[in-house]
Order: sequence, then C-alpha cells, then structure tokens
Amino acid sequence: MSDLFHGASIEVAVPADEAFAYLADGLKQGDWTLGSWNREQIGEQLFRGVSLFDGSETFVRIVADPQALLVDYEVGPARERMLRVNAARVVPGPLLGRPEGTCVVTLMKWRTAAQTDEEWRRACVTFDTEIHMIKGRLELRF
Repeated sequence: MSDLFHGASIEVAVPADEAFAYLADGLKQGDWTLGSWNREQIGEQLFRGVSLFDGSETFVRIVADPQALLVDYEVGPARERMLRVNAARVVPGPLLGRPEGTCVVTLMKWRTAAQTDEEWRRACVTFDTEIHMIKGRLELRF
C-alpha cells in the first residue's frame, strides 16, 4: 500500500459506456460508497450522504468526462472543505485485449496531508470492497 495513492481495478461484464454512466451518477453512487450512503442531491453535481463507518455527513461533487470515461470526485466533510481525492476510470475491454461488451473499472484514491495512518488504511480497504460492489451492481443491473 502506497503512502500517497491507492487503486483498485476489476473486469466488469458490461460495456464501458454503461459502467461510466453508473459511476458518474451521484445518486447511484450512494449504492456502493460506504462512506456516503443514503445519497441526496443538494446542487448541480453536488451530493450529500452519510458514512456507514461513523454516521458523519460526506459531501461529494462529481466532475465527469464522458470522452475520457473518467470521473473525478471532490469529497469532504463540508462543502467548503472538499478535495479532489477520488477518481474512477473506465477502459473498454477490447482496448485491453478483453472481450467486446466488457470493461475494466479502476478506482483511484490520493491521500490528503491531514489523513492519519488509520484513516488511510480504512479508505484503502474500503476501495477494495467498493470495487466488488460496483461489479456486482453493474452485472446484475441492480
């Protein structure tokens, strides 16, 4: 585990554009983000949820680039304290020699200067779980 970056990837049996749309949907993101459950939209591409770990509020702003199949997530405990610490990237399966109709989804996380070692470990383990939640929900059309 790196001190500054963590990533988790998985092959998903859905087309890349479908995976991207799911990852870029701020309300659907509340189905798989353990740190921001029960998501509600409170502004344009701005959402609020509740952490399953400690019940605290989490704010998320989504910046999606459909051409690059990249989603940046600005996250924080308050609107004025959000940082761009998370991202998701979708790569069409055929670009990686995988079958048509598949893709690889990667979650990326960068450590903030203020994160403790315990907070960082929890965040990394959470990503490793969430990537499997994404795969399951996409493949089951949850």
